[in-house]
Amino acid sequence: MIVTIPTRTRADCGALTDCHDGTGMTADDDTAALLARARDGDQSAWDTLVAQHTGLLWSVARAYRLDTATAGDAIQTTWLRLVEHLDKIQDPQRLGGWLATTVRRECLQVLRRNSRERIAPSGDAGLDAVDTVAEPLDAQLLADERDAALWQAFRGIPDRCQRLLRVLMATPPPSYEQVSAALDIPIGSIGPTRARCLARLRTLLEPTGLLDALPGARTANGGTT
Repeated sequence: MIVTIPTRTRADCGALTDCHDGTGMTADDDTAALLARARDGDQSAWDTLVAQHTGLLWSVARAYRLDTATAGDAIQTTWLRLVEHLDKIQDPQRLGGWLATTVRRECLQVLRRNSRERIAPSGDAGLDAVDTVAEPLDAQLLADERDAALWQAFRGIPDRCQRLLRVLMATPPPSYEQVSAALDIPIGSIGPTRARCLARLRTLLEPTGLLDALPGARTANGGTT
């Protein structure tokens, strides 16, 4: 079985726009059956699992501000870890959470190797502690003036908000369990934190006239559609 990841990455998408892989795969595919087929060496089953979950993994890796090559390595390692543990997945329906946790650990290992004093501690407070110096490569992909202004506003919200919103905008949309695993935050805090983050972003976008560029930004009480 060949471990591959799609050539289209989160780096090919704007920070605040949807990224679709074009495979037509949906969450309705039976994960347990796919895992069973993958264990038996079915390459098409493996490819389907990769297509279903790679969007989430790219969102997590880029949320930790890894460059494209390093993020790709972390994701590739995550899939290799799954190959090693295919026979040990006890709850197939929680595969997304397992993958999110694994790629988060891989990202933190990269950060640990790069800068010992900039490790993000576990827990909600640690979301602000990741390197804030490196310029995200996503900014280079914002070609027009509207996207550049939108990205500038996005960078104006706290790092923990940037990371949370990036992961929430993965395609297909992750469950709160997967978001919790990806960012090591309590499930119960995700909704309220998202509402506060969107409220901060709306405040920054109001003067620019770009509020409507953010999907769901005008939804009441900070929710999204």
